[in-house]
Amino acid sequence: MRLLAVIWDFNPVFFSLGPVEIRWYGIMWMLGFAVSLWLFVNFTKREGYPPRVLDSFFWFAFLSTIIGSRLGHLLFYDAKEFFADPVEFFRFWNGGLASHGAAFGLLIGLWLFSRHNKMPYIWSLDRIMVAVAIAGALVRIGNLFNSEIYGGVTTLPWGFEFVADKEGWPKNSPEGLPVHPTQIYEALCYLAGFAVLAWLYYKKDMARRRPGLMFGVGLIFIFATRFVIEFIKNPQEDFEIGMMLNMGQWLSAPFIVMGVWLIVRASMRPAITPPPLKPWAEPAMRKQPKRR
Repeated sequence: MRLLAVIWDFNPVFFSLGPVEIRWYGIMWMLGFAVSLWLFVNFTKREGYPPRVLDSFFWFAFLSTIIGSRLGHLLFYDAKEFFADPVEFFRFWNGGLASHGAAFGLLIGLWLFSRHNKMPYIWSLDRIMVAVAIAGALVRIGNLFNSEIYGGVTTLPWGFEFVADKEGWPKNSPEGLPVHPTQIYEALCYLAGFAVLAWLYYKKDMARRRPGLMFGVGLIFIFATRFVIEFIKNPQEDFEIGMMLNMGQWLSAPFIVMGVWLIVRASMRPAITPPPLKPWAEPAMRKQPKRR
C-alpha cells in the first residue's frame, strides 16, 4: 500500500528574510480575511447599507478573530504554560491558533460591530457564516502546508506520508505509515458548506426571509464536520490521548446544539417578506471641466 500513498514533503515557509519567516499558513489566514471582507462588501452593497457600515467591520472581525484564536489555543490546550508566562500570548512565531477560540472571539467582535452600527446582531451572524465557511477551508489548507493536524494510519490509496512533520508522529501514528489527510477532508466539507450557504443567501434570500437559519446551518456544517473528523484525527495535545471525546469535540458540541436550535426556531416562525433590494453604487467621479 505504500506505493499508493501520497508523499508530502511541502516546505511550509513561503520566504524568509533573516530570522523572519513568512509561512504559507499565515498567507492562507490573510487570504481568508481578504475573502471575508470582499464578501461583506458585497453583502452591504447588495442590501443597500451605507459604506460606513464597512468602516469598522474589518477591525472588529480581524482583531477579535486573532485575539480569540490565540487565547483559545493557550487556554484550551496550553493553559499551564500560559498562566506561568502570559507573555506567551505575543509569541505568535511559536504557533498556536485555535478555531474554537476564533469562533468565540468572532461572536464577541460581531456583537460589538452590531452595537457600533446599531444593527441587529443576527444580521451579522447570518452573513458571516458564508465567509467563515470559505475561510475555514483556506485555514485547513494552511494546516496541510504545515504538515500538521492530520489523522491516524490508513490503508486508503489517498493516505499521506507527512515527511516534513517532526512532532506529531509519536502520538499514535508510527513514522513512515500513510495517515488520513484530515485537513483535506475538513476543507472539502467547509467548501460544501460555503456552496450551500451562498445558495441560501443569493438564491433563496434566507438571510432576510428567515433570520437565524443561515447561522444555524453554518454552525452545523462547521462544527459537526469538526466533531466527526476528530474521531480519525491525531490528538493535538498529549492530554487528549485516551479521551472518549477530545477537546475539539467537547468544544464543538455546544455549537452543534445551538445550530439545531436556531434552524428549528427560524423554520417555525413565519417567513418575512423583505423589501426589494436597493443596492448602493460607488459615487461617480466628478467630471473635470474641459480646458479651452
